Amino acid sequence: MKQELVEMLYEKSFMYSKEPTYKLASGRQSHFYVNCRPTALHPKGMFLIGHLVFDRIKDLDAQGVGGLTFGADPVAMATAFVSYLKEKPLKAFSIRKTQKDHGIVKWIEGDMKPGEKVVIVEDVITTGGSTIKAVERARAEGLDVVKIVVLVDRQEGGIENVKAHVASVESIVTIEDLMAVHRSRS
Repeated sequence: MKQELVEMLYEKSFMYSKEPTYKLASGRQSHFYVNCRPTALHPKGMFLIGHLVFDRIKDLDAQGVGGLTFGADPVAMATAFVSYLKEKPLKAFSIRKTQKDHGIVKWIEGDMKPGEKVVIVEDVITTGGSTIKAVERARAEGLDVVKIVVLVDRQEGGIENVKAHVASVESIVTIEDLMAVHRSRS
């Protein structure tokens, strides 16, 4: 299943250039860019992602799965859907980028309650800044973050940075996996 996901990410979500032409959120230029949305919002991509993430968290005593909107949303929803099929339901939740300023002011959307254990998911990690922000906001709402699962690790120090905040961090696909496909097709 992982190799199917790698191939799909390569086809739908990965871009490479010999010159560093892709601007990252950090402002840095890069040789490659990964936009997981075309894969994560595709029915087959949802199936693969949901199963692969669920397989990594199914033995945890967690009640929810979510992350910073929008990148983490399809990953969390696919995982929650598979968790129900596997009879170990996890609630999906979304963490806002900006705090709601009307109604009940909160960072989290979903049916989560303070004290519940959660897994933070991320579509792509570079430095880990947005993942750390998601962890901080989940904790601010009283959630206990027990693990982080990243769909694509760009292998630029993000996993290591995030481990300072949550000990259990895992990626499903690395940039090296995608570059291996690129090299085999070039």
